[in-house]
Amino acid sequence: MPPIRRVRQHVNPLSNKYATPAIAPNWTEIYADPKLPLHLDVGCAKGDFLRDMGRQISGWNFLGLEIRAPLVERCLLRRDQALTEGAPKNLHFIFCNANNSLKPVLESYPGDLQCVSIQFPDPWFKKRHQKRRVVQPELVSVLAELMPESGMVWLQSDIEAVCEEMCDRFDENPNFKRDGSMHHDTMWLPDSPFPAQTDREQVTQEKGLPIYRARYFLKKT
Repeated sequence: MPPIRRVRQHVNPLSNKYATPAIAPNWTEIYADPKLPLHLDVGCAKGDFLRDMGRQISGWNFLGLEIRAPLVERCLLRRDQALTEGAPKNLHFIFCNANNSLKPVLESYPGDLQCVSIQFPDPWFKKRHQKRRVVQPELVSVLAELMPESGMVWLQSDIEAVCEEMCDRFDENPNFKRDGSMHHDTMWLPDSPFPAQTDREQVTQEKGLPIYRARYFLKKT
């Protein structure tokens, strides 16, 4: 497999380059069983987390959205190679801007969007750039529309202010209720519910640094 070329760490989702929404794939060609529950990972980067999830959990389909096209190309190459080696046909990646592509991509999915993870998103520290952050009110509203009752959203970051802001956006939507099982005296959950980790999660834990985690469930009003 050819080595991946250098990829920009941050991509401005408000650029005209990313203004055209993605088109939904033919789900029957993508997945062996397109009616299985779907786990969506927004900003999947190199896709390692979803690849591990797909190998370990055969009763779900997994979909990664990523705005950096070279990473998606790499993810699909690795996915296709794994299929030739007998991996389950339950994994796919799409190059898109999640903020304008969630609905056109997912409204035709024949199963339930049962789980969404947003993990270590680009922080965009400068105040004038924070409108580029992925969790915006419109994205939360689309998730509330697409997800079934009791669907789960998982948020985590190694930057507390970023996770706080993501939580603020979900708290503002009356359809989402936060899991209240906090860790000791903090507002954050201690552990991930998944059997796989992202690269950033592994590195942060190895350094002994904190990870800020929160979980929401859809309770339609």
